[in-house]
This record gives sequence, C-alpha cells and structure tokens, in this order.
Amino acid sequence: MSRGRLTQRDRQRIAAGLAEGRSYAEIARRLDRPTSTISREVGRNGGPGGYRPEQAHRATERRARRGTPALQFAAKPPDDERRETEDEVIEMAVRMGLPKMMARVLIGLWLSEDGKLTAAELTRTLQVSPASVSMAVGYLLQQGLIGRERDPRRRRDIYTVDDDAWYHSIVTGSQQSLEAAEFAKAAGERFGLDTPVGRRLAKGGAFLERISLDTLESAERWRDLLS
Repeated sequence: MSRGRLTQRDRQRIAAGLAEGRSYAEIARRLDRPTSTISREVGRNGGPGGYRPEQAHRATERRARRGTPALQFAAKPPDDERRETEDEVIEMAVRMGLPKMMARVLIGLWLSEDGKLTAAELTRTLQVSPASVSMAVGYLLQQGLIGRERDPRRRRDIYTVDDDAWYHSIVTGSQQSLEAAEFAKAAGERFGLDTPVGRRLAKGGAFLERISLDTLESAERWRDLLS
C-alpha cells in the first residue's frame, strides 16, 4: 500500500466516498491505503458528517509546517512512518476513552527505549508543561496504566510501563466497576425494588457486577500470556 502523504485529490475522493455512504475500508481500498489512515484522516478533520477536503488539506499543511515533536522510539523506523505510528496509537487510545494529554503521556512511555521516563523527560519529549505531565501521570497511575519507581540517588520519580500494565489496568477498571455495581444495587434497594427506579438500578447493578467479576476472572486466567 502507498506510504506517501494524502494529496488534495485523495481527500476529495475520501469526501466523495463518505457522501456515497461508503465505509472507511471501502474508501481505503479505492485509494490503496490502510483503513487506519482513512479513519484517522476523517476523525481529526470533522468526522464523517463534517469532513471537508479543502479544509482538511489546509489543516494538514499547517500541522506539517508547525511540526510535532517525535517520540523517542526504541528502534527508529523512517521519520514519516514513525510519526504516522505515533498518531495512530495516540488516536486509538483517545477513541478508547483516554483524554488526549493522558494518551500522549502513556504512548510516550510505551514507545520509549526502556519504558521508563521521568516527568522532566516527558515534559521535554512531548514539549508540554510540567503541570500537564503531572496531571496526566496522576490519572494514569490511578487507572493502573503506568507504574512509579523512586530514584533514590536523584530523588525523583520514574514513571514506567511494563507487560503487566495491561493486567493492572483491567483489574483496576473492573474493581471500580464493582464499586459502581454495589452502589447501584444499594441505591435500588433504597428506592424500593417495587418501584421502576429501584428495579432499574438493581438490574443495572447486577449486570455490572456479573460483567466485572467475569472480567477479573478472565484477566487472571490469561495473565500468563504477558509473562
């Protein structure tokens, strides 16, 4: 598939495909591009209902002139491919529910040489403020997506990702869901299980509890895949 940048003609063909109701995969095949390239292009330029090829092309040219700092990859592929991969994984994380800054910090750690960076290194690599990094790592720590080590010699924190990060993230999220399930069931009882509100809350809580317990059991069963 073509690895070059999208041209203005490509963007016009994307707009035509969207107007015809075609899927991203169909449009990608017509342009000989990865589907992810089309979904990213549309997603960052107004979405399926608001995509305008001329505006998208101008916005891309502005971003190229401004430049985006490249993350420090362990093994460095060609610049264009590296930047494309960065954008793809960050946008994937955003689509999965992470705020943009949290996604940038998380992916910055994932794509670093050792999976370890200090707050100062993240600030310098991503070219953002220390306050933004501090807020992001606080959130990611709470969600179990990253870890923290202490460097006793330099008295600074080192933020880390490792293979177990996936496991800890799943477990943390499921435990939070279990807390929500317990709250919903208790609230349902307070409203009264003979009322519409009470029944709705109790059913939702029971469903969430079962899903969360199944997820925790599955995470434990398949944890060996990470070792």
